[in-house]
Amino acid sequence: MNPTSAAAVPRLHPKARLQRDDVRGRDVLLYPEGLVTLNPTGAEILGLCDGVRSLADIVTTLEQRYGASGLERDVTSFVEALAAKGLVVYGR
Repeated sequence: MNPTSAAAVPRLHPKARLQRDDVRGRDVLLYPEGLVTLNPTGAEILGLCDGVRSLADIVTTLEQRYGASGLERDVTSFVEALAAKGLVVYGR
């Protein structure tokens, strides 16, 4: 399956973990070699990458939540950038 297809089902790599850093007041994606600091939108997208929802489902959820449209390219680009680093994987 092409990972950028709307039917792709992203999830965090098993060694990556989404966590709230309460001391610094920010969300981070932790992995064995380090961390990625996330803005609230990034954290929300990754929170939806549960291995059940497809990219299309994630986009639809966000568009409904915020009354927006045209988010597919931005969401896909964000997820793909993390997939390129091995922090997001595809499949169930």
